[in-house]
Amino acid sequence: MTKTTQVAADRAHDQTKTVLPAEVARGVYMQHAPSLSALKLMHLMIGTAAGRMADDTRHEFRLSAIRKIEGMDNLTRKSVVPLFAELRASTLINDDPSAMRTVIGGLLDEAVVDYRHEVSGDTLITWTFGSTFRRMAAKSNHWAILDRQTVFHLTSKYSVLLFQHISSLTNLKHTNSKIFTIPELRAMFGVPDAKHKRFAELNRWTIQPAIAEISQLSRLTLTATFHKVGRTVGSVEIAWEVKPDPTETKRELDRPKVGRKARRDGKTEMLAPPFPNSGGLAKGASIDAHWRALFEANVTRIQGGHLPDSKLVCDAFRKVRGDKLDDTATEKHFVNFCRAWKG
Repeated sequence: MTKTTQVAADRAHDQTKTVLPAEVARGVYMQHAPSLSALKLMHLMIGTAAGRMADDTRHEFRLSAIRKIEGMDNLTRKSVVPLFAELRASTLINDDPSAMRTVIGGLLDEAVVDYRHEVSGDTLITWTFGSTFRRMAAKSNHWAILDRQTVFHLTSKYSVLLFQHISSLTNLKHTNSKIFTIPELRAMFGVPDAKHKRFAELNRWTIQPAIAEISQLSRLTLTATFHKVGRTVGSVEIAWEVKPDPTETKRELDRPKVGRKARRDGKTEMLAPPFPNSGGLAKGASIDAHWRALFEANVTRIQGGHLPDSKLVCDAFRKVRGDKLDDTATEKHFVNFCRAWKG
């Protein structure tokens, strides 16, 4: 039987995918689920370790490598430390009735953030996985293969938790849905009983937003069907299907996240206004409002925190972009161009 670690080793060269043990992906053993940023960091750590995730060894990456990933580009040495603290606090509980044993452990044993050369060089981050996680990974023969771009673009930890769970089921034969009891859903999402006590609240603030975001940003379309016992919802069936044409999803992933929720809710047009052919981005000018907002939110500011001359930035961008100002990737390229602007 194929092992998860072997699948991860075989795909280690593919930087677009992460292989996650199904036991972790389904969240059935994890308590105290970490925040969105910490979950994304966990995916990056497991993806970096790949086929060596079960080894008793120290893994490493540099903070500069993390910051190249869209969705994690704002991390600093100070902000990454509490994320590792969250991962260290997450608990894995594995109950094996056949062996009459319950094992309580953790995902992370130790992480070290070495910033001795931070000023002149970079910050080195090393870590070792906990023995419980390593043992789980070594024994695992079920896995989820997740698209990293989707994971890093999701904006809610509930979306990440549901996406990784469903992804672990999509390759099972004759399976395109799963029925969750309400306690099972709460456990998967990490929502305590004291929060969103009524199902209507859980559905409004957790289930539906996660389904909508996953359907917008992944290769899957999710739907939920409620099963009632009398007048009370007793379980939720979540079904999925692979999109026959992922073009629109890829287009959305290539666009800036500004306005994404509005586009998902159908409250705005999907297409951005054309990039102006000349001039700068005048403040308050309605025709430039979309591009002005992106400019102000992303451009590297000059001395004193002032915005650079928008005409100067736009002229340089037009020169680089050439005759491709009207394609669907212009927004993403403009955002990246503004972030890299050095004047």
